[in-house]
Amino acid sequence: MKRWLGKTEVVLGNHSDRLNAINIFPVADGDTGTNLYLTARAAVSALGGTAPDAIETGNDVGAVLSRAGQAAMEQARGNSGTLFAVFLCAAAEPLAGKARLSAPLLATALNRAQIRAWSALSEPVSGTMLSVLEAAAHAAQAADSSQNGDDSNHALGLALDAVVDAAFQAVVRTEDELAPLHEAHVVDAGGVGMLLVLDCLRSAVLGEELQEELLDSLHGYQLQDPHIHQQMPADDGVEVMCTINLSPLDAAVLRQRLDEMGDSVIMSQVGNTAGNPDDDDESGIEASYRWRVHVHVPDPAPAVALIRSLGEPTDIAVSQLALPRDAAGGHQDQDATQTAEPSSTPGQSRHEY
Repeated sequence: MKRWLGKTEVVLGNHSDRLNAINIFPVADGDTGTNLYLTARAAVSALGGTAPDAIETGNDVGAVLSRAGQAAMEQARGNSGTLFAVFLCAAAEPLAGKARLSAPLLATALNRAQIRAWSALSEPVSGTMLSVLEAAAHAAQAADSSQNGDDSNHALGLALDAVVDAAFQAVVRTEDELAPLHEAHVVDAGGVGMLLVLDCLRSAVLGEELQEELLDSLHGYQLQDPHIHQQMPADDGVEVMCTINLSPLDAAVLRQRLDEMGDSVIMSQVGNTAGNPDDDDESGIEASYRWRVHVHVPDPAPAVALIRSLGEPTDIAVSQLALPRDAAGGHQDQDATQTAEPSSTPGQSRHEY
């Protein structure tokens, strides 16, 4: 798990500029690569750069991945980063208490992750990283079934090969599944990011190199290809993100109200219940859960006021969706500035509350 996440951080960092270059859905803000990288960096940082305390996690791959996923969720950036954090947290659940990954566990983990990712979005859309994760999960299940639940390392290798191949094919399909991508003649940036994450898993488990030749045929992804935002109008509105403890009822209310205010609503649980799930109804105490909240809205004030009316949020961040432009009207590369200082990007207003 640590080798996989460490490799993922490095690879997403190396590819962040190209992922930013083709990022136009759901908004053309050119930051998918940066958001994925920063979220992966948070996951790796949670593991301290050294082996986790054996007393705390033992030989438990699920515990390690869960720790990383919780940190990623707390510090997730943007749509893509939030969904990546959801993926990590959900995949960790079936691995709890397990000493090693196997093909059956991979199939279960990816299936749990794709279900959780689709349900986190109020209005999930095909042709995105959701479709790539779904294709990967189906491939893992098919591979596991064909091998009759074989939990050998050989079977795991075959399953991972199938997963990466299915993810690649799903990325290629995104160009024709979403009209904005088809018009721009590019594939989905988040989908490519998920492909890289899964190929990093394959590489870490099998001890083989990444299959970067897969990327050669992806439209818009070559170094000589321009950032496609140059000729695109800036997006209006802001992105609001926070973490908050809410009861299931209040969470449902918040999701419904945010759906009315804006779009790209993502809500996913962070960790376990904050209350006592064993309390009976007579206690009058309703269990609450920690939620990561993400939404795009025209004006942040009503959304922030709504969130505060339901609880005490932490780490409220408001970022402009308008794409930074240089003096000549072209795209300003966000990768170096956002990576160096995530909270303050030239040309992109970001406020912490």
